[in-house]
Parts: sequence; structure tokens; C-alpha cells
Amino acid sequence: MKDKQEYNNGRQLHIEDYLQENKLETEKNVEVPSVFDVSTLKKTDTKTVTNELLEKILSRDNMNVAYKRVKGNKGASGTDDMTVDELLQYLKENGEQIKEDIRNGRYNPKAVRRVEIPKTDGSKRKLGIPTVVDRVIQQAIAQQLSIIYEPIFSRNSYGFRPNRSCHDAILKAKEIMNNGYKWAVDLDLEKFFDTVNQDLLISIIRRTINEDKVVSLIRKYLQAGVLVNGVFEKTEKGTPQGGNISPILSNIMLNELDKELERRGLQFVRYADDCVIFTKTKKSAERVMQNITKFIETKLRLKVNRDKSKVDRPWRIKYLGFSFYQAKGKIEVRIHPKSIVKFKDKIRKITSRSNAMSMEARYVKLKQVIVGWVNYFKIANMNKIVQILDKWIRRRIRMCYWKQWKRIKTKHDNLVKLGIENYKAWEVANTRNSYWKISDTPILHTALNNKTLERLGYTSLSSVHC
Repeated sequence: MKDKQEYNNGRQLHIEDYLQENKLETEKNVEVPSVFDVSTLKKTDTKTVTNELLEKILSRDNMNVAYKRVKGNKGASGTDDMTVDELLQYLKENGEQIKEDIRNGRYNPKAVRRVEIPKTDGSKRKLGIPTVVDRVIQQAIAQQLSIIYEPIFSRNSYGFRPNRSCHDAILKAKEIMNNGYKWAVDLDLEKFFDTVNQDLLISIIRRTINEDKVVSLIRKYLQAGVLVNGVFEKTEKGTPQGGNISPILSNIMLNELDKELERRGLQFVRYADDCVIFTKTKKSAERVMQNITKFIETKLRLKVNRDKSKVDRPWRIKYLGFSFYQAKGKIEVRIHPKSIVKFKDKIRKITSRSNAMSMEARYVKLKQVIVGWVNYFKIANMNKIVQILDKWIRRRIRMCYWKQWKRIKTKHDNLVKLGIENYKAWEVANTRNSYWKISDTPILHTALNNKTLERLGYTSLSSVHC
């Protein structure tokens, strides 16, 4: 449990708590001590990078940028128990030897620590936590691969890429639909990160990367293995989620799908392994589903989840937590109902009557969840749902106060302090109605009105959204 908590705190999760991001692209370098004198990572001519790639990866500037990003992301320790706080001194003492071992092909990554994160459907997402040293090396590789592959990647791919986000993917989908493509092929790749064929991935990489030592190092990371309850397990397939190199490797693999879709002239949007293809008719959507499924399973050796993949109208699918609707002949963006349910479940846990958390701590937790949720869904039309949710959350906060006050006299005294007349305060304090029912009474609405709750610490969705 501790590993799960530390890992969640240290990694950047695609919001909605679902898309794991190792953002080597959009964040500024965190101000931390440097192993070397760092300079800005610059783009280089592709041929030059490819011919001297290993030295580019191991260069002082590139390794410094990688170190800073790993240090800034924090995260739990790997199988060697080294923490990010111990990383700087270790690299100062051993950095040159590590680089020499990599140049000579003697470096072997350590196995990753397995962590399983529960998913909403009851299954578990398998994540791997590499050692902090391996995270730096993976990050250094990923930075240089990004320089090489960015010009190659599709413009319809948005996940784990510089200056691209899930918001861009949703807005692109909206644009496509407003151009008349109002049937969707919603593809679900079954356990994509766990099932990638490593030999096929390596052969795809070799088309672009002509240095055996670099390709060999990437393969070593793919096959480093995992420790599960202290037992070593081989990783003969997949690109384990959690490693800094995994996002770009997944994009390299799925770029094959992107190019096939482009070759067929199809309109699509892909964010990591979440891909939606748009067509103008149901018949063409069904044909695309059949043909692309065959391509994915025969050419890419991946499996399409036929239970979750479907052909439907876009406003009946969930994509990255969003959905769509028609208004005055136009397609607009909305929050998918399931995303609202998940948000409310989080709020319920924070505002549970049985939760012994102080109100101050509740307000801090609520603010974290609310700010993150609103910022993620801000591109959707959400004015109405924000008002509804604010009203519901305020009621739950009032319920928490009523529960915490406990004794009749405490309830009376607090109500009087909040401006309620003495006899009314005694009347409500003596009621036997449930906490939830009392939380919606005019007296509590008056005592703990919206302004009072804001003064006490509540950060409303409306205040963040406006």
C-alpha cells in the first residue's frame, strides 16, 4: 500500500487518474542541483543524431536534463531502495563508470518493482518502478528518441508528445465531427502495454536507429524483468508502464497504426493506446472496424478487445473522460457521466461522516481534487454541472459539520455563533432527523451559507471554473 501511495504521489497521472504520463516534453526543468553544468537540450539534424546517438544520450547536457526531470518527478524508490534524494551523490561518484559500462555494453538495468493500481472496472493496472538510476538513463534515451521521432510521428497522435495534450485530442475530434464525420470506431487495445511484441518493436526501431549499442540498451530495458513479492519474473513481452522510456516506445509502436490509417485516408485521433476513427456512415465504420482490427492483430500482433471496442455515434462513447453532444447542428464537448460519477465518489470519501479528518484537512483535499478536475475538464461545456456539483458538495460539508458538533449544546452554541436565533438553534439542535436530512434544512443553509463556507476554506468548482 505504501508503494502504491508513493508511486501515485511521484508520477504524473493523466488526470482523470487514468492516463499515466512521463512528461519529458511540456514541463520546465525543476530547479534542483545539477550533476554537471546543464545547458538547454537542442534539436539536432536527424542523421547526425542517429549516427552519434549513444554519445548524444550520454552527453553532459542530456544527462543533466534527464536527472533534473527524474529529481523533479520524485517518486518511490526501485528494487535497490535508492531514493531520488540520494541520486545526486551517487551519480557524482559513479556517473562516469555507468556511462563507460553503457558504452562497452556491460551495463545491465535492474529489475523493476511491480505495483498494481486498482482500476474502476475491478481489474488492476500493472506498473513498474525502475530504480532512480535507471529512470535517469531511460529519460536520457527518451529525450534523444523524441528528437528523432517527432518529425516522423503523425499529427493525429497526441499522447506523451511535446506541446500536445488530451485537450488537443478532444478538440481535434470535435473538429472532425463538425466536418461531417459522425460515426465513430472506438478501438480498445487489450492490455496494450503488457502485450507489445518486443521483437517487432525492436525491428521497427531498427528502421530508424542504426546503432546496435543503443538498440541493445533499449532491449535490455524491455527485458529487465520485474520483482513481484521478492520473486523475479522475466518480461519477454510488453513495455512496462512506469518507466520513463515506455511512453515514447508505445508511440513508436502505434505510429505503425497511425501511418496505416493515414494511408487509407481515415480521420482519427489517438492518445497513447486510446484511438477513435471517424467516418461519415455506419456502414463504412463497420468496414473500418473489421479491416483495422485485422491489421492490428496480424501486422502489429496486438489484441483488440471486442467486448469494449464498438461502432457508435460519438455522443455515446467515452473518450479520455469526455463525450460529445449536438446543439444547433454543431458538435460540442461535455463531461461523460461516468467521469462525474468517479468525481463524486472521490468527494464522498473526503466528506464521509465516518472520516475522522479535520475540516481544515478536508478543505485541502477537496481543493486538490476540485482544482485538478475542473482544470482537466475546462474545455467542456460544464456551467450547469458545476452549479449542481457545488450545491451537492456544500450539502455534504454541512453534514460533516453537523456530525462533528455531536452534542446538542455544541450544535446550539455553534448555530447561535453563526447567527441563528436562540430558540431556533435549540429546536434544530434537538432534532432526531438524519445528518443528511438536516444538512439540507433552511437553518443549516443560513448558518453555513455559501459565503461562510468559502470563508471557512471551501474552494468551489465555480470559483475555479470562472
